[in-house]
Amino acid sequence: MASLSTTFVASQTFLGSTAGRRLPVLRPKATFSTSIRAVSGGIACTRNGRRRFMVPAASRHLIGSVTKTEGLRFAVVVARFNEIVTRLLLEGALETFTRYSVKEEDVDVVWVPGSFEIPLVAQQLGNSGRYNAILCIGAVVRGETTHYDAVANSSASGVLSASLNSGVPCILGILTCEDMDQALNRAGGKSGNKGAEAALTAIEMASLFEHHLKG
Repeated sequence: MASLSTTFVASQTFLGSTAGRRLPVLRPKATFSTSIRAVSGGIACTRNGRRRFMVPAASRHLIGSVTKTEGLRFAVVVARFNEIVTRLLLEGALETFTRYSVKEEDVDVVWVPGSFEIPLVAQQLGNSGRYNAILCIGAVVRGETTHYDAVANSSASGVLSASLNSGVPCILGILTCEDMDQALNRAGGKSGNKGAEAALTAIEMASLFEHHLKG
């Protein structure tokens, strides 16, 4: 293994005199050596033959797989409000599950009135122990009042709370858009299908928990 060794000399300074001038004179006092070398599991630093500390090597990287989907089960909670958008998001999600070999019988779809109702149902599904991840789909479009802000903020924070309280990944697939054109563009239009993207996130998170973080 490669190693790097360095010898250091500690010195003492005192004052002498030459031709009436006081000059610094260096006298060796002590020597010690330090070596740094690669070892299994990290980098060791040794001083005077004694190991002083260990620098850990690179840590393991745990990543969810989108190809190991066998046995994973998913629930999709969908808001009926703005169904012209949410149904397109759902179609994108279901197509993604199929593309990544998730069996149709391993996906349950639950409809709720609106995005505000999604978090409660998501948490209940997470607590059931039947699913590896919950996908939450909705569409909140700004109107003339502040109702948009209340629903958008509450639904987003509610989905996060459902994840934390149930211990099951709850994926946010709720659009918050300024107008219907923006929403449709993100439901299969020129901006892609955010339902499909959220489904892919659900697969990766389900795999991460199942294969690496399972208690």
